[in-house]
Amino acid sequence: MFGGLLAGAAASGFILSSAAPARALVPYVLVPSPANLEGAGLGIAQAAARLLRLGQADDAARLAALVVQLIPDDPRGWVLLAEADLRSGQEKAAAVALEKARSLDPRNPGILFAQGSLALKANNPTQAVELIQQGLKLDGRNAGAYFDLGNAHILMGRNGEALAAFEKAAGLRKDFWEAINNQALVLFEQRKDDAAIQRWRRVLKISPTASEPMLALASALNSRQPGSSESLELAHKALAGEPNYVLDSYQKEQLWGNRLRAATAILLSQPALKGDVERAQANAGGGSSDDEP
Repeated sequence: MFGGLLAGAAASGFILSSAAPARALVPYVLVPSPANLEGAGLGIAQAAARLLRLGQADDAARLAALVVQLIPDDPRGWVLLAEADLRSGQEKAAAVALEKARSLDPRNPGILFAQGSLALKANNPTQAVELIQQGLKLDGRNAGAYFDLGNAHILMGRNGEALAAFEKAAGLRKDFWEAINNQALVLFEQRKDDAAIQRWRRVLKISPTASEPMLALASALNSRQPGSSESLELAHKALAGEPNYVLDSYQKEQLWGNRLRAATAILLSQPALKGDVERAQANAGGGSSDDEP
């Protein structure tokens, strides 16, 4: 499972959450003072942040672009623009905005974490590891950053390092089920089935309706006892909750390894699941309904 982008910046409190109200310009002043420009920019930033919360990313991006014109030396505006661009699907523009923010505030770990997340999304795990590790030198207690670091290590084939990063993330945030789930993904590929199963059961105590750990656990149990009632019931619920997990390509996107995907294919070939699989295949292709970290 991947995490949400810019989570590190948000967790650090860097993305604009409060600002001074805009100050009205005096009509007869031809050139606004720097103070007036700053106040107006922060007020517009507040409006852009509200639009983001409402899911109006395109409108937020337009306002954020105005913010960085009014207060170009405030890195918060560039981070806000990056988030708005990202939510609008403009990943390259988001990367440019983050680089500008970093040039203005090079020792802000939230920016480094956000850049690392973006590099991870762009399938550049080497760069992601470098950026996230730089950020962790400044803020070593960011659970989301360790989660992204673990995902990057998985993409690089470094399962040992990935497991350590996920364990660190879960240690920092006890209810971080996605990190525990990804520990299980690594452990199952290492043929440590007991440990993987234990973690997936732990995840389902935290998030009982999460489809990913539900189907993964079902596959692991089925590999031990083919056609067991528990594995079939878990698979039935998982596919009803998130049909995309019927697709091998989707499982791979969520960082499922070869062994787990093979075990899942065997599970889904069970005659008792034929109807569930057919319904899931018919409904697959939409967005994930699982919670994001």
